[in-house]
Formats: sequence, C-alpha cells, structure tokens
Amino acid sequence: MNNFVYYNPTKIIFGVDTTNKVGKEAKNYGKRVLMILGQGSIKKIGLYDKVINILKEEGLEIFELEGVKPNPRVDLVRKGIKIVKENNIDLLLAVGGGSVIDTAKAIAAGLSYDGDVWDLFKYRKPIKPTIPIGVILTLAATGSEMNGNAVISNLETQEKLAISSSYLYPKFSILDPKNTITVPLNHTLYGIVDILSHVFEQYFDKTDGAVLQDRFAEAIVKTVIETTPKLIENPEDINARSIILWCGTNALNGIIGVGKEHDWASHAIEHAISAIYDISHGLGLAIIFPHWMKYVIDAIPHKFAQFARNVWNIEGKENFELGLKGIDRLIEFYESIGVPTKLSKIGIGEEKLEEMAEKATIFGPIGTVKKLDKNDVLNILKMSL
Repeated sequence: MNNFVYYNPTKIIFGVDTTNKVGKEAKNYGKRVLMILGQGSIKKIGLYDKVINILKEEGLEIFELEGVKPNPRVDLVRKGIKIVKENNIDLLLAVGGGSVIDTAKAIAAGLSYDGDVWDLFKYRKPIKPTIPIGVILTLAATGSEMNGNAVISNLETQEKLAISSSYLYPKFSILDPKNTITVPLNHTLYGIVDILSHVFEQYFDKTDGAVLQDRFAEAIVKTVIETTPKLIENPEDINARSIILWCGTNALNGIIGVGKEHDWASHAIEHAISAIYDISHGLGLAIIFPHWMKYVIDAIPHKFAQFARNVWNIEGKENFELGLKGIDRLIEFYESIGVPTKLSKIGIGEEKLEEMAEKATIFGPIGTVKKLDKNDVLNILKMSL
C-alpha cells in the first residue's frame, strides 16, 4: 500500500425525510441561495415546492438556475456564474443528480477565476477558494455529493472534460432515499453501472497490499449486484433505494482508493463517446468497461482472478482464464438488467471511432494498469462495436 492523505469535509445527512433539514443547513452560509435544477423532474414529484417552502421558512432569498442536462453544458455554467455575481449569492444549492451537482461545482470554480470557466477544464488552470455548495441528491450514481470532482461538456468543441479540487467538496449533502424513488428505471440502472465503474477504476490496479481497500470495494460491488434485482422488481423499495444510495456515495468519496493507483482510462474513453453522441454516462461505461478489462487483463491477471473469486464465487487456478470468466459474468449481469454492452446496440458505428480515440487521449496516454495511447483506445472502441 502507498502512503496517503485522506481528506473529506462533506457533511452527510442521510435518511428518509432528511430533506426537511435543508433550511437549517443552508442558512449557516448566508441569506441568498442559488438553486441549481435539472429539466423539471423535481417539480413533477413535488420536491421543488417542498424545498422552496423549507428555505422560505428560514427567511432565505432564493434565485434559480434551471435546465441542467444529463451531460451538463458549459453554457449554463457561464449563465450561473453571471447570476451569482449579479446577486451576491452566498450558497449554491444543487437539487438533483450528478449533473446538477457538477454544474454547481463548475460555477463555484469559475467564480474564483478571472477568465472563461472552460479554461479550467481545457488548460487545467488552478482552482481557488470559492463559494460554498450544498446538495440534495436525487439519483444514486456519480458520487459527486461527497467529492471535489466535476465533469462538464462543451457542445461547440465536442469535448467532455473534468476538474477536481478540494475547494469543490460540498459543505453538506442530503441523501434522502425518498427523492430517488421516482427516477425512471433506465436512469436508475445507468446510475448503478456508474457506481460499479467508479469502484472498478480504483480496484483494478497494480498496488500490492491494499487489502482493506479491496475488501471495501468488493463489498460495494457485491451489495450493488445483490440489490439491483430487488429495485427492478419493486422500484419503490425504500430499503433497496437506501442501500444503492449509500453504495454510490462510498464508491467515490475516496475511502476505497486511498493508498492505491487509480486508472480512469475507461471514463476518459466514455467521455469522448458522450461528448459526441450525448449518451448517458452509465450506458457508455457499461459498453466500454468490460472491453477495457479484456484489453488490460494480461497486465494484472491475478487482480481479475481475485475479482472472479471474491465477487462472483468462481473457482479456478489459472488467473487469466479465471479473470476472463469474471469479466464475462459482469457482461451477463449488465445484459440481464437490460443495459447493453455494445456500441452497435445503441446505434453507434465505426464512423467516429478515430475522433473519439483522439479526444480520449487529448492530454496524452491514459490509464495506469496499461498506458493507453490513441491506437490502444481505438482498439478498445473496435472491440466495443
């Protein structure tokens, strides 16, 4: 295991009806709140009115930025920055899923930068201290509620890039499983794939001796796999919703990745796909990750064998063959819950594979299990067809 420093300042408020606590939490940071919202789903389920009323009861002044899309756009981030500056906003309150939270983080990052906010993503300019962020989470997926990461798309350049900073951790995140019940089943399932993918990015590595972290990771994967069929059978199962919600947070709050190398090549490849085709992030990961696994298994066959044994209970002695069986079981799981694992199944062909490979490696080779250049990425994309 490598040396590490673990830092996570986000206060988690978890449980049924914890949404009621948002007013008291928000007022700790000032009087003027910018609510950042998606495309109207929280209004349909009554969450919008509920949050507005709670904030008003605490005497808070509310401003709104609505219209965040599943692959959040930099144009809306720029609009949010303008609203904050013109109205002296004290707190950004993201009410929604990872895209809404990432938009809030990008706004916060842009506020402390003199130039265009896209510079922070494109040129990796440093991020400075900024305005506080609060969260009411409505979808178990990205883990953005308890980390300092954000991913934003630029439609003009067809790029989807990330930033990360300790200044972008939410001050508080409310995880009320009731808010996830009305999420459409396909988005729930894409979120589940996202959760598993976050675990895999930290689990499959070359680090020796990180036994506890690996056991944490395996526990999350097994719990998600066991719980998903219950959600499919009954999307209103509040206990199953709670379990998946907490798995999503722990998959990317840093705890399972301390002292280890992380890979993140599959995320970079998926970002290149969804930058062009605007597909769901989880859907793209379901397609890319198993093929990345098959492409790099020869670098760490023992780790894939461990995955097969400890997650899928597959027996065998030869690591490479055992590892392949574990990957095949993952593919079977995704297909069994109705999530495709081939680009051709969602209408994507060979036309833009070269362009996607170029975008994925825009900053140079990606990954740590194997350093992947443009040709490697192109091979993985071809395998994914």
